[in-house]
Amino acid sequence: MRLSGGSALWWRIAADRLVKQYIGRIREWFAELNLALADERGVPVAVERGWPRVIGPVRPTLESRYPLAPIESFMGWARPDGTSLDPWIRTHQRPGARIVAAAPASQTRTGTVCEWERWTGLVFPASGEYVVPRGLGLRRVDKDSGQGAYVEPDVWMRHM
Repeated sequence: MRLSGGSALWWRIAADRLVKQYIGRIREWFAELNLALADERGVPVAVERGWPRVIGPVRPTLESRYPLAPIESFMGWARPDGTSLDPWIRTHQRPGARIVAAAPASQTRTGTVCEWERWTGLVFPASGEYVVPRGLGLRRVDKDSGQGAYVEPDVWMRHM
């Protein structure tokens, strides 16, 4: 389905809060949309629309190396220059975004133990919590029910 004559349609969300899980769903439903916080000229959509702020959850990419560290601690880790240790948070800090709060349960994914083994390439021999590559938190597996769950933390950031 073609939604516009150009190579990308710049979706402007008429709200001052952007929530990643909804944006992810929109991307699933409308794969041709290019969702961005800036227009094709690089001007922030919030500024162009006169919005005072845009608040959204940011997935800290380096947190996957520290899955046992609570997000509340990780988000405060800084480099000597005062910017975040995490490169994706720094990407948002450079244009002026500020950390607002932790989002310790930003997304929850559930599935059967068989699905989790297929998705991760790991075997879960017993009930418990597991570190999984690239995960920001632990996978919880319950062999009795045959279910597994993953709760991913994020960091709320505000763009001015």
